Amino acid sequence: MSYFDAASSAPLHPVARQALLASLDEGWADPARLYREGRRARMLLDAAREATAEAVGCRPDELSFTSSGTRAVHAGIAGALAGRRRVGRHLIVSSVEHSSVLHSAEVHTADGGAVTEVPVDRAGAVSARAYSDALRADTALACLQSANHEVGTEQPVAAVAEVCRAAGVPLLVDAAQSLGWGPVEGDWSLLAASAHKWGGPSGVGLLIVRKGVRFAPQGPVDERESGRAAGFENLPAIVAAAASLRAVRAEAAQEAVRLRELTERIRGRVPQLVPDVEVVGDPERRLPGIVTFSCLYVDGETLLHELDRAGFSVSSGSSCTSSTLTPSHVLRAMGVLSEGNVRVSLPFGATEEEVERFLDVLPGAVAGVREKLGAPTPTAVVREDELVVDALGKRCPIPVIELAKVIGDVPVGGTVRVLSDDEAARLDIPAWCEMREQEYMGEEPAEKGTAYLIRRLR
Repeated sequence: MSYFDAASSAPLHPVARQALLASLDEGWADPARLYREGRRARMLLDAAREATAEAVGCRPDELSFTSSGTRAVHAGIAGALAGRRRVGRHLIVSSVEHSSVLHSAEVHTADGGAVTEVPVDRAGAVSARAYSDALRADTALACLQSANHEVGTEQPVAAVAEVCRAAGVPLLVDAAQSLGWGPVEGDWSLLAASAHKWGGPSGVGLLIVRKGVRFAPQGPVDERESGRAAGFENLPAIVAAAASLRAVRAEAAQEAVRLRELTERIRGRVPQLVPDVEVVGDPERRLPGIVTFSCLYVDGETLLHELDRAGFSVSSGSSCTSSTLTPSHVLRAMGVLSEGNVRVSLPFGATEEEVERFLDVLPGAVAGVREKLGAPTPTAVVREDELVVDALGKRCPIPVIELAKVIGDVPVGGTVRVLSDDEAARLDIPAWCEMREQEYMGEEPAEKGTAYLIRRLR
């Protein structure tokens, strides 16, 4: 079995396993106590904090260990907003942030705060100019991920941090995906990360708050972790997280070159092997191990099951999954195809042979899914000078399949009206038009669902 979902959670690094087992024997006592066992535990905790701070590029007393990366994000945003409440209650986030950031933004809005979502381009990147334009006199905090978790696009953190610093606004960086590859550049103010993303154990997050940043921890607090993460520290896991971060950093430069070559191979060959595929994300400014593509006329969940049966564990941002009927917010914000979406995220140590076998298996898996989904006969009627396709009640990718089947039945310059009540059509039909060089004319309300208008250009 080839595990190609490291962006969700990386396999436990061997160094993390060794450190975890060793610290279970040595680090079980309360590090706040003054007796021998407590002093030994305190030494382990202090050493882990210093090693982690060195890897992050901060002072040890700026770093707190939390129970998860999500908890670090929630605590960081809430504390920074509370600390700057006198300035205002305006929060800036990008439209492709991790759900932990967007959920915090929803809570802030429900509590009466204001939120601005900065858009991204088709590669998934923000611009520093867009953040500058979003800044206001009452902006309390801005948030930006260092790299996207679904498509791998790296964000211009240093440039955004510069415009925020000039305006006196702190920037919180979600560095969960990138920290294993290196420190985050730029004059950021707060940072959150998660150990299981770089091969540490789950249940350990990092929250860094730079000196001078106004910060007011929210909720009940105690004396541990500067009051920013209440409760007894999971010392064995913290030690393992620090050890594994040092270990992956030592390998990162060499491994990045190797994994970039493998993901470039996937990016280049998938469109050659599989027709009607869109590779998404920035082709250059991206993390070494992530490559994402979407396949027209494919049910994403079915494709993932086919690949799983073939021995590959991958993930998807497709709208067609068991957990959601709407497209990934990242793909939607980018305006790219969502159907048949596959994210391959290679772990440290992934081999050339595994990638080649994936490329051998993929075409047959996609073809098999397309064959299963290609049977429906489109329900189409001619209404004056346009063809109407009734795809009501049919989920992705059926509306797009039916559109593709009938586009040749209208003359050049003629139009097709697709009726659909599937939210994914709002993203996938325009994306299909761009891929097929047809004109997407927009949408309008219909008696049932929504009507999407397409003009045939070729």
